Amino acid sequence: MVTSQDPSPAAQSQPLVYRTRLPVRIWHWTNAVTIFAMLMSGATIFNAHPRLYWGKYGATFETPWLEIGRQGQQGFLRLGNLQFDTTGFLGWTEHSTRAFPPLVTIPNYYSLAEGRQWHFFFAWVLVISLTLFVIYALFSKHLSRDLALKPEERKLAHLWHDIKEHARLRFPTGEAAKAYNPLQKIAYLGVIFVLIPLVVLTGMTMSPTLNAAFPWLLDIFGGRQSARSIHFLCATGFLAFILIHLLMVLLAGPFNELRSIVTGWYRLPTPRKERP
Repeated sequence: MVTSQDPSPAAQSQPLVYRTRLPVRIWHWTNAVTIFAMLMSGATIFNAHPRLYWGKYGATFETPWLEIGRQGQQGFLRLGNLQFDTTGFLGWTEHSTRAFPPLVTIPNYYSLAEGRQWHFFFAWVLVISLTLFVIYALFSKHLSRDLALKPEERKLAHLWHDIKEHARLRFPTGEAAKAYNPLQKIAYLGVIFVLIPLVVLTGMTMSPTLNAAFPWLLDIFGGRQSARSIHFLCATGFLAFILIHLLMVLLAGPFNELRSIVTGWYRLPTPRKERP
């Protein structure tokens, strides 16, 4: 497979195109820093009570649906009736007996107060940057032109074809590489209009002060404990998105992809029919 790093004449003869506009690049890197900071500070907050429940209250040690802890010097992750050994990673490591170890928390020592300060600061960054990006996407037509699925892309046959192409590591080439593919669009729209709003609203639901101002949030999410569980699942969704996103960047050609998101310029991959 020829990537942007391929030194062959066929690859180097492909044109550079301006694919990623400045506001999109700014939002991408702002989001990258924000999400990592929120995941790591959120891990610190979770360490204060490493159990999750469903319901309005439910915070009893007998009824968690998820628990990260330790038994002696053995860490474990418990999901319902299933228990997994996570020694050295979760629950117990050589340097920590917390659910999440210092390597993945902000700060890297246990401080609930500081973890909350980091988390709430970047929560505002997340909300403000999303608002500005959505305004830009609407008025610049980035949303309708680049992110919205075209009629043919909504067909199951088209989506299934895109899934098979990705499974075979056959990424778009030539002119087709200028635009997001259907799976990219679905993933980005899911983050923008599902994951981020959901993580913000569930975060608000966990605040007693905001409960007084917006009591209907408790009804929507079924209580503070359910909101906390959904908040955690959203964080897991962000982590899954990041891992898949980074994997796709590596497989598609990291130099070309990074150039696009840093400078905006992208070299179109060589069309397959032109490849030797």
